[in-house]
Amino acid sequence: MASTLKPDKRVYKNFSYFLMLQLIPLFVISSYLIREINPNLFTKQMIYYFIAAIVFFISFIIPWRRIIWWFIPFFYIANLGLLIAVEFIGKSILGAQRWIEIPVVGLTIQPSEFIKVSVIMMLGYLISKRPPEDKGYGLIQFIKLSTVIVIPFILIAKEPDLGTALVLLITGYGILFIVGINWKIWAGIVIILGLSAPLLYGQLKPYQKKRITDFVGKPSYHVNQALIAIGSGGLEGQSKNNATQTQLKFLPVSSTDFIFAYLGERFGFKGMMLVIALYILLIFNLLYISAKYASDYLIKAFASGLAFLLFVYMGVNIYMIIGLAPVVGLPLPMFSHGGTSFIIFAVIFGILQNLITFKDYSRYTSDSKITMISKEKPAIK
Repeated sequence: MASTLKPDKRVYKNFSYFLMLQLIPLFVISSYLIREINPNLFTKQMIYYFIAAIVFFISFIIPWRRIIWWFIPFFYIANLGLLIAVEFIGKSILGAQRWIEIPVVGLTIQPSEFIKVSVIMMLGYLISKRPPEDKGYGLIQFIKLSTVIVIPFILIAKEPDLGTALVLLITGYGILFIVGINWKIWAGIVIILGLSAPLLYGQLKPYQKKRITDFVGKPSYHVNQALIAIGSGGLEGQSKNNATQTQLKFLPVSSTDFIFAYLGERFGFKGMMLVIALYILLIFNLLYISAKYASDYLIKAFASGLAFLLFVYMGVNIYMIIGLAPVVGLPLPMFSHGGTSFIIFAVIFGILQNLITFKDYSRYTSDSKITMISKEKPAIK
C-alpha cells in the first residue's frame, strides 16, 4: 500500500556514511600541507570546501530518478555545445584554449571538467534503459555507448588537453568494463591499439612528444626536483623548516600538481603510503558499492565511474611525480589545492549518495515528500 509521508528519517538509513568518512583524512592531511605551503591558499581552500559542501548538498537533494529522462540528455548535449564553443570563443591560457570566459563577471569555466559528470550520467542512463545480456554488450550496442565517450574525447584532445581526454576515455570504458562487454570486443581493441600506436604517436603535438621523450630519457626539471624532495623526506619525513625543496621554492607548483612530492618531503615514505592506502580503500569501497547494487545500473555506473576517476587521477599524478609517467596537468583528486576539480567530485559524490539513499522509494521530490511502498500487508480488522 502506498502512502505519502512527511520527511522520514528512515530514508537516510541507506546513506553511505562510511564513504563520506573516508574522505575526511584526505581533507585533513591536504589542508595541513597547503597551510604550511601558503596560508593564503589555505584560506582559499576552506572557501572551496564550503562551496563543495553546498554543491554536494544540492546534488544530493535533487530528485534525479524523476528528472533523469530529460535532464541527462540535455546536460550531455549542452556540455558538448560548450566544448565546441571553446573552439570558437575559448580563452587561451599558457598556449592552451580550454576555457570560456563568462561576460561581465570575468570568471572562466573549463567545460572539459563538467563533461566528466555528463558522460558518467549519460552512460548510466543508457545502460539502465537497456541493460547488457549475460555475455555482455555486443558490437552494435558497444559502438552506440562508445560514441558517448569518443565525441567529447576528440573535442577535448583538440584543445589540446590530452591528459583530461585520456582520463575521460579510461573512465568511460572502465564503466563499460564493469557493466559488461563481450570479451572478443576487448581483445579486438587491444590488437587495434597495438598496431596503431606508431600512427597515434605521430598525431601528438610537439610538447606532448617532448613529455614522452623526457619520460623515456632524462627526467624533466619538475620531476628531478620532486624526486629530490621525496628522497630528502626519507622514511619519517623532514620538519617544516628543513623541507627546503618546498620552502625555498625549488619544487614547482607544490600545492597543486606536485603536492604529493611535498607530502613525501614532509612526512616521508610512511606518509605517502598512508595517503595511497586511503585512496585504495576508497576505490575498493566504491567498487563494492557497484557490486552491491549490481541490478541498479545508475548506481553501478556512478560508483564504478567515480572509482575509475579516482584511480586514474591518483595513479597518473603519483607516477608522474616519481618519473614513471609523462608530466601532465592532473591534480591529486580532492587533495591538491584547487576549486573546479574538487567541486566536480562533490557533484558526483552527491548524485551517487542520492541514488543510493533513495533507491527503495518510488518517488522523491524536491519538497522532501516521499512515497514509500510498504512491504507489509495491511492488517485485517
